[in-house]
Amino acid sequence: MQGANQAPLADLDGTGLRIGIVQARFNEDVTRALATACLAELAALGLAETDIDLITVPGALEVPLALQALAERAEHDALVALGCIIRGETYHFELVANESGAGVSRVALEYGLPIANAILTTENMAQAVARQTDKGRDAARVAVEMARLIHSLMPDDDESELDPL
Repeated sequence: MQGANQAPLADLDGTGLRIGIVQARFNEDVTRALATACLAELAALGLAETDIDLITVPGALEVPLALQALAERAEHDALVALGCIIRGETYHFELVANESGAGVSRVALEYGLPIANAILTTENMAQAVARQTDKGRDAARVAVEMARLIHSLMPDDDESELDPL
């Protein structure tokens, strides 16, 4: 039995779930490593390869639009956003980081669909490389856990319909 102050364990059983992944190609070595780690973790959590859709887009600013297109298809239990934004010498870093993050959040809230945001925002390439594997795995876990949580909070179709008599 769980104590009042103890959080319940996460449900990380990915069996039967469908997950969509949008990977930005900018800083492709890092984003490819994020995707590789994410895909490996999804498989370890029980997802079949056929239940995972991976698409790529040019950069982090394009990720939210692709997520929205996947969300509109209503075929996935959760989505994953993968990207890498590295600070440069101009304000462009803040613009891309803020707008991509806000776009990911808007899609999740608009569609009521969990989206694991693993768009890295780092000061330099070394920080990105240091995080790429762990953040890819974390994104897979977040997607599965949140898909299961949202499913558990939704009313069953059979129970939510009124008895006509």
